[in-house]
Amino acid sequence: MKIFKGKAFFFKTILLQLFLIALISFISITFWENSIYDIFIQNSKATVESTDDTILIMVDNKSISRYRWPWDRSLYAEIFDYLQYSKPKVVVFDTILRAMDTNNTESDKRLFDSVKRTDRFIGAYIAQTAQYDNEETGKVYDEDFKNKNSISITDNSHFYFDYSPNYYNSIVKTPKQYFDVQQHIGAANHDIDKIDGVMRESTDLIYYKDNLYPSISLYAYLIANDADQLTITNKYLLVNKTNLKIPIKYTKNGNLGHLVKFYKFRDNKYTHNAISAVDIIDSYRLIKNGKKPLIDPAIFNNKAVIIGINASNEAEDTLETPISSKHSGPDVQATILDNFLHNEFLYPLTAGQNMAIIILMSILSFSIIRVMPFLPSLLTLMGMAILYFIICILAFANNIVPLVITPLAVQISTMIFGYSYRFILEGKNKEKIKNAMGKYLSQDIMKNVVQNIDDIKLGGKKANVTVLFSDIRGFTSMSEKMTAEEVSMILNEYFSEMEPIITKYNGVINKFIGDAVMAIFGEPIQDLNHSQNAVKCAVEMLKKVEQLREKWLQEGKPKIEIGIGINTGEAFVGNIGSEKRLEYTVIGDTVNLASRIESYNKVYKTNLLISSSTYSHVSDIVDVIKIADVTIRGKSKKMDIYEVLKLSD
Repeated sequence: MKIFKGKAFFFKTILLQLFLIALISFISITFWENSIYDIFIQNSKATVESTDDTILIMVDNKSISRYRWPWDRSLYAEIFDYLQYSKPKVVVFDTILRAMDTNNTESDKRLFDSVKRTDRFIGAYIAQTAQYDNEETGKVYDEDFKNKNSISITDNSHFYFDYSPNYYNSIVKTPKQYFDVQQHIGAANHDIDKIDGVMRESTDLIYYKDNLYPSISLYAYLIANDADQLTITNKYLLVNKTNLKIPIKYTKNGNLGHLVKFYKFRDNKYTHNAISAVDIIDSYRLIKNGKKPLIDPAIFNNKAVIIGINASNEAEDTLETPISSKHSGPDVQATILDNFLHNEFLYPLTAGQNMAIIILMSILSFSIIRVMPFLPSLLTLMGMAILYFIICILAFANNIVPLVITPLAVQISTMIFGYSYRFILEGKNKEKIKNAMGKYLSQDIMKNVVQNIDDIKLGGKKANVTVLFSDIRGFTSMSEKMTAEEVSMILNEYFSEMEPIITKYNGVINKFIGDAVMAIFGEPIQDLNHSQNAVKCAVEMLKKVEQLREKWLQEGKPKIEIGIGINTGEAFVGNIGSEKRLEYTVIGDTVNLASRIESYNKVYKTNLLISSSTYSHVSDIVDVIKIADVTIRGKSKKMDIYEVLKLSD
C-alpha cells in the first residue's frame, strides 16, 4: 500500500510538471520568445550584409524637399522612363494608386503609358478584411484580378487552405486604366505580430477567396527567373524551375510565409543600396539633354529594382522589425527578395523538435536533481543552461532558429519544482528513518539527535539523574525450558507494556540488556522531579507485571517476577564510542550503583529497592522499610537501602 502511495505521488508529480511545462511554454512563446529572438537577430552572425543585386529607388526627404508631396505622377513616369536605358531583371513599384489624380489627368496618362512600356513591371496591391462597398463591381474586380495572375500553384501538402477562407474579403482597388497596364501585380501585405506589432515573417503566398497569390517579392523572384510554377509541400514552397526551397510557415489567416533573414544596415536607414528618386529624375533629364547623368543607368543592368517611398511625416512607409523600429517598407521587400535570390533563409525548428528539447531539458534537470547532492546538481544545471545558451548562439549563426528562452524557463521551473519535490521526499524519508530508528533508539534520544543534527560529536556533560534498572527474576532458567520463539514473544510483550509506562513518567529507555531494562530520568528530558517520577514509574511497572502474570498463567505461560533498583546522583550523560559509531548513554558510579541495588532484590526477596540518595528526594511520597548497613560490591563503606512498599496516601 505504501509503495502504491509512493507511485501515485510520483505520477501526480510528473503530471503536474507536464502541466507546468505546457503553461510556461505557452507564456514564454507568447510573451518572451519573440523578444529574445529579436536580440539574437540583432547580435547574431546570422545577420550579414546584403548584396547589390537589389537596388532601391526611394522617394526620400531629399526628393520631397525638391518636389512637394503629394508628387505629380509624371515624376514617377520619369523614373520608369529612365530605367528604359538599362536592363533590370525586374521592376517593382511598391506603391498603391488608389484613385486618379483629378487635378492633373495628364500626369496619370503619362505614368500609365510609362508603366505599359516598362518590361517585367510588378505593381502592388493590398488584400483587406473589409467588404467591397459595391458587391457587383467587387466581383468584376476580383475576376480581373484573378486573370491578372499567371502563376500556377500546386498543393502537395497535407493541408488545404480552407481553415480561414474569409479572412480577406476585398482588394484595395486601383483605377482600371492603371490596373490594365500593369504586367503583373503582387501582394504587399505583411504578417505583423498582434502582440508586439513586429514584422518577423514574410507573406509569400496570400490566401484570397479560395486561391493563392504570390507576394510582390516572390512575384519579383519568379519574373526575374522566368518561372511560373510553384509547388507546396508540408515543409517547403518549391519554385519548380530553379529548385528554390523556401521553408514555409503557415499563418492563422491561411497565408504562407517564411521567417525573414534580415541584413545589416549600410547606413541609418537601409540595408540595401538606395538611390534618391530625385537623383534618378535629374539623371533622366540630363540624358534627354545629351549630358552625362548623375547615376549611370548601367548600374541597374541585371538587377532587381524596387521603387518606393520613405520620407518623413505623411510620406513615411515603415515597419517595425527585429532590427529597427522604423524599417523602410521597400527595404523590407528588398530583404525578402534577396532571401529568394540568394537562397538565404532562417530555419526554425519544428514544434515537435522544440517540444522534444523542452521535455529533454526538463527530464535531465529533474533527474540531476534527484540523483546528485544539492550543490553539485545546482552547478551542473547552471552549466547545462549556459551550454544550451551557447548552442543557441551557434545555431543562430548557422541560420537555425531554436526556442531560446522557453527551454531555459522550463528548466528553471523544473529546478524549483524538482528541489521542492526533493525536499518533500527527503522530509518523508527522514520521517520514515526517524520512525524506524525510533524502534531501536528512544524517541526522545532521536529527537535530541535531530535537534542537534549539526553538532553531533563525542562528549557530553555531567548531570544529576535518576537511573532505573529492572530485571526478570529467574529468566535464564525459565528460558531454558522454552523455545527461542516463545522467549522472544514473552519479552516482546513485556517490553511493549513497560515502554509506555517509562515514557509516561518522562523516562528514556537507554537500552534493553537481555531481559533487563535500563531507563534514565532527568536527561535528555529535563525534569526537576525525576527521582519521584522514577519511583512512581517503578510502582506502576510492578502493577502491570501483576496483570501480565495473571494473563500469562491463563495462557499456560510461566510465572514471572521482576526486580527494580533505583539510584539518584551525578553521572556523565552524552555520546560515547568512536567518530563513526556513537551511543547516547549514561555512565558513572550512579549507574553502577543502581544496577547493584537491583541485584539485592534477590537477596532480600523484594521487588523495588532505592538508594538513600533517591529516598532523600521521595521520602514524602513513599512508605518504605529501611535495610541498614548493606555491603555493596565495589563500595568500601556500608550503606542504607530502602524497600518501597507503596506510594503513601
